[in-house]
Amino acid sequence: MPEDLVSPSPPQPGKWNTAEISSDPRVSFLLALGRALHAAGHSSQGLEELLELAAARLGVPGEFFTTPTSMFAAFGHDDRQRTFLLRVQPEGPNLSRLAGIKDVLDRVLDGALDPAEGARQLRGVAESGSPYSPVLTTLAFAVSSGASAGFFGGGRREILLASALGLLTGLLAVVAERIPTLEKVFAIIASFLVAFSATAAGVAFGGVSVSTAILGGLVVLLPGLMLVGAMGELSTGHLASGTARAAGAFIVFLGIGFGTALGTQVAESVFGRAAVMPPSGLPAGAIWIALAAAALSFAVLLKADRRDIPWIVIGAGVSILASRLGARLVGAELAPFFGAFGVAVAGWAFATRTSRPASVVIAPGVLILVPGSVGFRSIAALMDDRVVAGIDTAFSALLTAIALVVGLLVANVVLPARRDL
Repeated sequence: MPEDLVSPSPPQPGKWNTAEISSDPRVSFLLALGRALHAAGHSSQGLEELLELAAARLGVPGEFFTTPTSMFAAFGHDDRQRTFLLRVQPEGPNLSRLAGIKDVLDRVLDGALDPAEGARQLRGVAESGSPYSPVLTTLAFAVSSGASAGFFGGGRREILLASALGLLTGLLAVVAERIPTLEKVFAIIASFLVAFSATAAGVAFGGVSVSTAILGGLVVLLPGLMLVGAMGELSTGHLASGTARAAGAFIVFLGIGFGTALGTQVAESVFGRAAVMPPSGLPAGAIWIALAAAALSFAVLLKADRRDIPWIVIGAGVSILASRLGARLVGAELAPFFGAFGVAVAGWAFATRTSRPASVVIAPGVLILVPGSVGFRSIAALMDDRVVAGIDTAFSALLTAIALVVGLLVANVVLPARRDL
């Protein structure tokens, strides 16, 4: 047998053989960049595109494939490629991390920072937590729930009850962060407690729309952004990631629907059935106060930096105004297209002026428009044996999600291109 078949020859000098790949600091930087972006809640299609652009700028031949729970990165040419597998845990959006990642990425690509040092800084950014205290985050749960109840047509009673339910959800979230086993069933337990408490309060005090208060109390748990992200990935050809994310959103909806149904049934067996009351609604001008409160609370929950909050409020206002204009032009079902396009323009203006990620403005603005409440109503109708109503509502949720995605995609085509996150 020839000797070269018995023992492999040592790596020959040349560009991008296996030995060079394993020791190149640019490869370490790209791997750290991918892990950090994934930890910040970046979408799969955006993550792959950004990694490809960064690799090209750094002169590294690389190909990337990401899913919600993993990332493959292959460096080198053909049979000299070396592939890395990164196992990652899905996390929610963290806007302050995105801003920190973009700062490090810009400095590395501009040559102001060495890739090895950039990789070290990216690992530090990926481990950073929320810029807000647990107390403020818990209060943001309450404010977002109360503001959302106002959006859903609730009056002062519904807003107060929804705020109390949101506070309960926030407190449970703080506990769940410290108990991994509880975190896995957090949405189900929170929806059970919210439904149980709302039904009990409806029986005890009366004069309140329990369903509106429950929906407001659960709004933070609804995977609306996940559903929009899944539709975006499917529409751009990322079928594996989009399907996995859509399935994850569906499972979350089912869990929340189950917890809500169970909590309502248990409360009714203990306290009796609460009277069905229509929501009283708010004066026309009060909805803008609710909008500002929702934008502020979403900025905290999405972990945005404090200096970006004024822009986030402006972006939320633009999304609602554009959506209302679209409702007059094409109807309520397609209006989210205009809202998404408007907030994308606001995000582009923010990124152009500040050199910070456009996602800082776009994510909270889209969150106000997402179809999470519609999806929850669909699951609730199906679990209540109202199949036709449930399917009709589910279609409305999907149509809203698609309208949002198309609005963002059209904005990316129309607006001048930027190197952004």
